[in-house]
Amino acid sequence: MTHYLQHGRVRLALHCLRPAQSPESHPLLLLHGLGESARAHPAGLYAAWPGAVYALDFTGHGASSIPAGGGYSCEVLMGDVDIALGHTGAATVCGRGLGAYIALLIAGARPKKVRGAVLLDGPGLAGSSASASPYIPLVPAASTQTPDPFALAELATDARPPEYAAHYAMLAQEFSALRNPVTVCTREQPPWLQSVRVIVGSDAANPAKACLSYAVAFPTAALP
Repeated sequence: MTHYLQHGRVRLALHCLRPAQSPESHPLLLLHGLGESARAHPAGLYAAWPGAVYALDFTGHGASSIPAGGGYSCEVLMGDVDIALGHTGAATVCGRGLGAYIALLIAGARPKKVRGAVLLDGPGLAGSSASASPYIPLVPAASTQTPDPFALAELATDARPPEYAAHYAMLAQEFSALRNPVTVCTREQPPWLQSVRVIVGSDAANPAKACLSYAVAFPTAALP
């Protein structure tokens, strides 16, 4: 089942991949990498998850709509996730590639709504650099197909300062109810992620187990 949510002028596609197997468990929200869609997530990642499983198509990706003229940023995509959480309620967020960076941002920005963030390898994990550049991407004429060329160009060149990422990691650490609100399961270690690891600690080797650890971290009695 696909739910369509409005984010400004953009229609977001939020796919329910599987209903809850245990009704009292909170949902898992999956975030794809750059240029991907909700179909990118392997079923083995969420096979043991007891709650409902959702996958969001970011703006300009998958079944979500395309804004005219681009204007993409990671903060815009963080807004996409905030809209999705408004529909699902508090959830564990698992992102791959670009989605991993967005998962970190939303974990810091909405620590009460995010019941753990798992960061995985995937397209768009690194970003372009630690600082902004005057580079203006040249993209083809307006497209009606996803992924939007503007999304690929603008998000691939998005700056990710290590201190900026570290700030969101610190917000998650300080305000989350979890002892370890962010889990890193990546082989790639771009500068922004290295700064996050200093704050959140060691990695978890198995993504599925990392996700499942957040399912058991919130027993029924702890749910609002």
